[in-house]
Amino acid sequence: MSICVLPDVLISQIAAGEVVERPAAALKEILENSLDAGATDIQVDLEQGGIKRIRVADNGSGIARDELALALTRHATSKIASLADLEQVASLGFRGEALASIAAIARVQLDSRGVDAEHAWAVRVEGGRLSEPMPAARAAGTTIDIQDLFFNTPARRKFLKTETTEYAHCAETVRRLALANPETAFTLSHNGRVQLRLNADSAAARVRQVLGEAFERNTIAVDAVAGALSVSGWVIRPGAATASRDSQHVFVNGRYVRDKLIVHALKEAYRDVLHHQLNPAYCLFISLPPDLVDVNVHPAKTEIRFRDSRGVHQFLFHAVERLLSAPVTGGTIPEAASTPAPGFRPGFAAQWQASMPLQVNEAMAFYAPLQGPRGRASGDLAAPAAQHLPLPEDVDAPPLGYALGQLHGVYVLAQNAQGLVLVDMHAAHERVVYEKLKAALDSRAVPAQTLLIPVALTVDARDAAEISPHLASLREIGFELSVTSPTSVAVRSVPWLLKNADPVELTRAVLREVAEFGVARLLAERRNELLATLACHGAVRANRHLTLPEMNALLREMEATERAGQCNHGRPTWFQVGLRELDAMFMRGR
Repeated sequence: MSICVLPDVLISQIAAGEVVERPAAALKEILENSLDAGATDIQVDLEQGGIKRIRVADNGSGIARDELALALTRHATSKIASLADLEQVASLGFRGEALASIAAIARVQLDSRGVDAEHAWAVRVEGGRLSEPMPAARAAGTTIDIQDLFFNTPARRKFLKTETTEYAHCAETVRRLALANPETAFTLSHNGRVQLRLNADSAAARVRQVLGEAFERNTIAVDAVAGALSVSGWVIRPGAATASRDSQHVFVNGRYVRDKLIVHALKEAYRDVLHHQLNPAYCLFISLPPDLVDVNVHPAKTEIRFRDSRGVHQFLFHAVERLLSAPVTGGTIPEAASTPAPGFRPGFAAQWQASMPLQVNEAMAFYAPLQGPRGRASGDLAAPAAQHLPLPEDVDAPPLGYALGQLHGVYVLAQNAQGLVLVDMHAAHERVVYEKLKAALDSRAVPAQTLLIPVALTVDARDAAEISPHLASLREIGFELSVTSPTSVAVRSVPWLLKNADPVELTRAVLREVAEFGVARLLAERRNELLATLACHGAVRANRHLTLPEMNALLREMEATERAGQCNHGRPTWFQVGLRELDAMFMRGR
């Protein structure tokens, strides 16, 4: 077969395969053109999920009569004129492919009127055949009417989903662009009925309108700058995260993107505070100079490439991680602790391990006047000594309040200014120990507790061989081990923070991790996972009766600890039950 030049119509139909795979993709391209034209009011009308009709009308700058035909020609654009322009492109569209691709596979009418034009002009195109411009009536702006998408490519049309599914994709496209452009009003109708109406408003109001009040109520505002790179928006509080990935929106210079690097950075920021079955939700707007990001990676323009990908990753990670790691301070209660996450069951996935006495010497002196003659073990619902605690209205009460007692040896009950605080003592203490271990290792100052009598344990020969070259590295995290035979190890010291945990169980936990990942990887990329495992062993276990000073010491430790709202596995450590909720339970005031 000889080589031949393809007809322009066929070239456009081939290009449409990449640019317009479904109605939502065509709608996205048209809406981006409207936004690039400075539109402040955009109306979208769909029929049959966009398969039958997509009509978009805007009040943008419009297109001149002589340029209407060019607008529907391949590689014709007003956005760029040179490679230098491409490298600095700030507009949403720039390829000049979308309208030509759509016109090759649909019946299209384009009406437009410039701001200074006497009247509008219209052109029609069907299957690539373009009509001459003709007079039309409309105000300044542009209307594009796309009918019978894929009418001349039936094989492509068969791949479309149901009307409901295609409409859902179109609606999501409108919502995404509306999030990034709150100063523009959007109206979306489907089969003659208005489905969405968004007035021009602030960014926060637009997020509330699009993502809902629950998202707004359970998020933390993000605002960080590093040189020319900035990020703003909202991220979900860990306690409100769900298993869904639907509410993950990232915009780079106003463009919605799906970028693995960004997703990974945000996932890492949540790693210490989110249960593995849950996913973070966020709406973030990243800004940086156009020449530092390449948007010309894929025809759909949702994939991008950063010039300094590592720098962007670290910037996003630290910006979000700092917000999530803030301890409970200032007498305010994080909203994440106010209500349980959907489907949450107290005690879920908890592993109660060896006991470790809380360090309360410093706290004892402060709380002694509150305890009466002596602190008492509190196995009952409330200890008698708690009756003498100062009420929050009488003093400047700390955020988590003062302990009242224990419930079933598992939960600490405390009173603060808002009402009742319930604390899962193992989960809370696990986070405290974990953060202390991380801080000690970061400062290369992990104190060790030498055992009076070394503990010997039998191990697998492979484990003994694996750890033999790395005994010095293990000493850096507080473990002094010696290989006494091909199948036995002696434990001579353990990390001081874990001194009252079972040394045999601690060592076996380390050896299990070593067997799976190796010492080098364990102390590098898996370091935090190892410390989390050790902290779980070292945290106070269930059914351990705490005295009131110990309970209060735990509350004060939580207030001073980063990420104290979640344990190392992402489960909540405490919840707030407000006085209004309690009054409602007992119908007070009714």
